[in-house]
Amino acid sequence: MSAIAHFLESEGIATTGISLVRENTVAFSPPRFLWVPFPLGRPLGVPSDPAFQHRVIAHALSLLERTTGPVLEDFPEDPPQVDEVAQFACPVSFAAEPSAAPESWSARLCDEVAQLSPWYAAAMAKRARTSVGILAETPAVLASELGACLDATVMLAPQRCKHLLEDLKAYYLESMAAQPGAQATQLATWMWRDTHLGAAILVLHANMRDADDASTREIAAALLPRWVIESEFARDAGGVGG
Repeated sequence: MSAIAHFLESEGIATTGISLVRENTVAFSPPRFLWVPFPLGRPLGVPSDPAFQHRVIAHALSLLERTTGPVLEDFPEDPPQVDEVAQFACPVSFAAEPSAAPESWSARLCDEVAQLSPWYAAAMAKRARTSVGILAETPAVLASELGACLDATVMLAPQRCKHLLEDLKAYYLESMAAQPGAQATQLATWMWRDTHLGAAILVLHANMRDADDASTREIAAALLPRWVIESEFARDAGGVGG
């Protein structure tokens, strides 16, 4: 979107946009963007709250009044909170006692993916489409690969890392969305706070952000939404899987 904005501006058309990953927007320096502290996929906050959504849109459109840039403003409000626990009906529990959890990242992630497999199948049966499949390998294979890298404290190739994580995140979110009572506003928080995958990405981010290789640092900057970095559960990089 930043590249499109630059092209349209070069043709004399004023543009504005909404950013969910502030660091990426800073890097591309589009003419006018509004950063929002919301989960990925929710640029207007939460569903079914038109008043809040209109405030986001109005703020983004107000940036068109700026004649010089680049402009990057922060939206001053957090999205309304919902009762995440009361609405979530999920028979899969990842809250095992530390002593009962498998010791290796690979075992934890592979077990988690296996537990979600019936729900992913249900999602496919209902929707007949998926965002999983950037890479040819199955989620089980990708989970094993990610876990093995974390266990050995080695880096994935930057582009491979990006695609692997996108496939796994899509697998998790689509699986959970198929469960009774799942709400869109719950899913991102659940994935980052309550799964071994979320904890693994937090550790991966910590391992990559100070790498000597510039492309690795760039991938690291895009791994976590800002709201995750600033959240309570991200302060311990080990999370549920550490």
